[in-house]
Amino acid sequence: MKRYIWLLVGIALGIVILTGCNKDPLPEERFEAFIKDWESQDFDKVYDQFSSDVKENVKKDEFVERFSKIYSDIGVDELKVNFDKPEEEIKPNDKGEVRFSYNATMETVAGPIEFDEQTTLVLEEKDDEKKWAIRWEPSMFFPDMEEGDGIGLEFSYPKRGEILDRNGVKLAENGLVYEIGLVPQDLGENKAATIAKVAELLKLTPESIEKKLNASWVQPDYFVPITKLSLQEQELATKVTQLDGVLSKKVESRVYPFKEATAHLIGYIGNVTAEDLKELEEKGYTANDVVGKKGLEMVLEDRLRGEKGAKVYIRRADGEGKVTLAEKDVKDGETITLAIDIDVQLTTYDQLGGNAGAAAAIHPLTGETLALVSSPSFDPNAFVLGLSTEEWNRLNEDPLKPLLNRFGATYAPGSTFKPVTAGIALENQVITPETTIDIKGKQWQKDSSWGGYSITRVSDPGKPVNLRDAFVYSDNIYFAQAALGIGGEEFEEELKKYGFGEPFPFEYPLYESKVSNKGLNTEILTADTGYGQGQLEMSPVHLAISYTPLLNSGNLLKPKLILDESDKEFWKENVITPETAQLILNDLIQVVEDPKGTARDAKIEGIRLAGKTGTAELKTSKEEDGKENGFFVAVNTENPSLLVAMLIEDVKNGSHDVTPKVKAVFESVLK
Repeated sequence: MKRYIWLLVGIALGIVILTGCNKDPLPEERFEAFIKDWESQDFDKVYDQFSSDVKENVKKDEFVERFSKIYSDIGVDELKVNFDKPEEEIKPNDKGEVRFSYNATMETVAGPIEFDEQTTLVLEEKDDEKKWAIRWEPSMFFPDMEEGDGIGLEFSYPKRGEILDRNGVKLAENGLVYEIGLVPQDLGENKAATIAKVAELLKLTPESIEKKLNASWVQPDYFVPITKLSLQEQELATKVTQLDGVLSKKVESRVYPFKEATAHLIGYIGNVTAEDLKELEEKGYTANDVVGKKGLEMVLEDRLRGEKGAKVYIRRADGEGKVTLAEKDVKDGETITLAIDIDVQLTTYDQLGGNAGAAAAIHPLTGETLALVSSPSFDPNAFVLGLSTEEWNRLNEDPLKPLLNRFGATYAPGSTFKPVTAGIALENQVITPETTIDIKGKQWQKDSSWGGYSITRVSDPGKPVNLRDAFVYSDNIYFAQAALGIGGEEFEEELKKYGFGEPFPFEYPLYESKVSNKGLNTEILTADTGYGQGQLEMSPVHLAISYTPLLNSGNLLKPKLILDESDKEFWKENVITPETAQLILNDLIQVVEDPKGTARDAKIEGIRLAGKTGTAELKTSKEEDGKENGFFVAVNTENPSLLVAMLIEDVKNGSHDVTPKVKAVFESVLK
């Protein structure tokens, strides 16, 4: 009996299996598989599902190459084909066909494309096997597309945003330059001589000109660009175009009117390189684009560049008419206004006089950055127009390193750091204004544990020194002892109130200031830090900002480079009390006003300055005769409007090489 039951079950299963094998495939299942391959842009598999009549007219390799390229060129992404699968079985028509409707959406470089379309499937039989196939036609992929039509792509390019100073003066503008080019057929019989003369006048090599003339796209009657000249070089442009076959025309270009004076701040743009494209291709950049290479042109690239406009369209086979599929309007870059005052910038740059150095000028009550200067500098226009090998080598090999941005670097601030030490010591009751030290001579060490190391001061006043005197005479020993009184660990903790140990909050990236390499873990390092030496380093901008608590009731301002309508911001509040701030400010006034003050030569009749000089020694041992950097930080105290921090490298007379230059800035700006 059991054998009989199992026999019946086996017969039933066999019938089911045979029935399944003989059942015709469903067209909706074939179309779903086709959609999956289409959405994956696997055009090889897509083609395999075409009906035989389509394959007779469309070659596989041509189809795959064509649509792979089209989808790549127009940046097809997020392709989605929505198909409502029928709930009931679809009956083929008398031709053995079924039709399905679907909705297709895709993103492209020109924006979204969405359309509704229908497709036809036909049941084909081959080798006793029935299979539904797609009767493909071009309109399945793009609405209204017919056989022979192409897909076109057009770009419209945005104007790069300009960079302005606080008064609307253009620091980076979209201007005009001369483009110099040669027409091969007009070079005459002495072609080689003409090319040699052009190369001589334009500081190029004949080989570089020949290479451009021999480019594959060049025709005898074409204008072949070889270089660009600023409009200020009109005389040279006129001279070179007097030669046979040499022409010039005005073309749009990025122009930096103030050249060296703003080069490190504004930077410059350049053509996108193959290396750039590795990072920028995802942002829509191509090899024909430009990108910010240095300075604010690079920092603000995303705001300045704008957005390309694009149009994707069907290009009819007969060349008549277009059908727009997607279009995105061009969006010009943002014009950005800086807090910079070009008059302050130019004056400060001129005062540095080509010396290796840097300066930062800010408004002491708002934190607005009025000038950021690095010297020596370079002409950024040369990088845009085309820098010759000779010019590049000259800049790169210059021992004063004109390509180095010094206002973004960090330096030991020397005695200009002493107001910070004083503020911390006063707030922690380590000293009072009346606290004195009575040291004989110019050198001091805490005890014999320091070995041969001692602190050296500039002069011995021959009397006990209080806080006011310590500022006036710039007494290293006084501030070294104050730092020791605070203690290394506490000193480092208190310096966090001035922003040490965290990124500097500024629109322009600067190197981070630091207190030490591994903490103030020795007495000598702590003592040296107290007067701005040791391993302490600050950028000129941070140094300038560290003085703002003295004029803002003890609050440390957040610097501002980009001008906007927002109120001033405090980076750190209540760094010191208003009373301590006023006390230190008064002492710094005496540094300038007192006949024995180290900044006496910065005194200006009619303008009361408070300031602090500094000289930082650069040497690895006490015995070494190292170079010195000179510093001066000053602010006008009546209706405060200008705070300047300046440094000059390798000074011969200490801070006295700097104070007259800062004085001249105040005289020029405030008088």
